[in-house]
Amino acid sequence: MPALVGRAKKQSFIYIKERVWKKLQVWKEKLLSQAGREVLIKVVIQAIPTYTMSCFKLLKGLIKELEVMIRKFWWEYCGGNRKTHWVKWDRLCEAKEVGAMGFKEIEKFNDALLAKQVWRLINNPTSLCHRVFKARFFLDCSILEARESTVGSYAWKSLLSARDVIRQGMIL
Repeated sequence: MPALVGRAKKQSFIYIKERVWKKLQVWKEKLLSQAGREVLIKVVIQAIPTYTMSCFKLLKGLIKELEVMIRKFWWEYCGGNRKTHWVKWDRLCEAKEVGAMGFKEIEKFNDALLAKQVWRLINNPTSLCHRVFKARFFLDCSILEARESTVGSYAWKSLLSARDVIRQGMIL
């Protein structure tokens, strides 16, 4: 977990990529079936950035790099030998109920986790987190009406980016 997320966001989140890379390298040497790779991706690899994604919006470049590593592992990419990708990655990310693999789309999962935090702020006005953010960023309105600010923390800006997910699902 980054101690401080400032202007060098890429450096702050590099540890996620490194942890995923280490896990994949350890398991790449093992002879895993397709089912074994599926379990490893879903249970271990896609779980590594979960806590960070519930607090911060990951950079698009980092998300792309993580997805590339996962795809290469899934299709057993070794050195310069590229295997045939029989199905598009977007299709593999669809639900198992429709015949796909059910892998998480990292960017959408990140948005969902941040939207869950916004939902908690809306429904728990007595929580410490709500009181701190309200005093600092939306003193005279709700989080849904709060204006974007250039002086806010990256955590606040990440929450603001997820408000649209809540707004789209709200029934007024």
